[in-house]
Amino acid sequence: LWRQICYNGARSIKGRSIVWRWLHQWGSPKFFYHRSGALIPVLALASGLILGAGVFWGLLISPADYQQGESVRIMYVHVPAAILAQSSYAMMAVMALISLIWRLKIADAAVQTVAPIGACITLLALATGSLWGKPMWGTYWAWDPRLTSFMILLVFYFGYLALWEAIEDKDTAADLTSILCIVGSVFALLSRYAVNFWSQGLHQ
Repeated sequence: LWRQICYNGARSIKGRSIVWRWLHQWGSPKFFYHRSGALIPVLALASGLILGAGVFWGLLISPADYQQGESVRIMYVHVPAAILAQSSYAMMAVMALISLIWRLKIADAAVQTVAPIGACITLLALATGSLWGKPMWGTYWAWDPRLTSFMILLVFYFGYLALWEAIEDKDTAADLTSILCIVGSVFALLSRYAVNFWSQGLHQ
């Protein structure tokens, strides 16, 4: 029995070391850029096909909603944009934590890449939500808990971009922006579950 326990323990340690080596490889900028660069054309083609099919199906083929009419098509853009905005910030917070703990430069690069995309997607979600809100709620904007927390999330996106540009020392900038990302993740979580905490808002 003892021999079997030792054997299983050794296999478990070996398995963890293989996984750790694999993660460490992907944490190397040289390895990451080489491998990811080869995947970009394939992923770009797949993304274009999927997005094209989604736009064609959502805007041209799907029928109008029996209550919302043609304005339901705004939801086909708004809902994915809102989910992507929140998940992008969650990804930024995880990468920021990795940057602070393990000092991986590739984590900083990931956050810098996602931040402007996430800011644009958050703006898109707010704009499409306002366009949908006017015919459905009778107003473009209300200080609803979810809408307000989502607006604050956009401020954190802009705050990250501004702070990174404002600090000349990139190591200091990486540390401060990582802390900002982790603090802002509270509002990313809040914007997701605000309707569960405050049921009196307009948002579903």
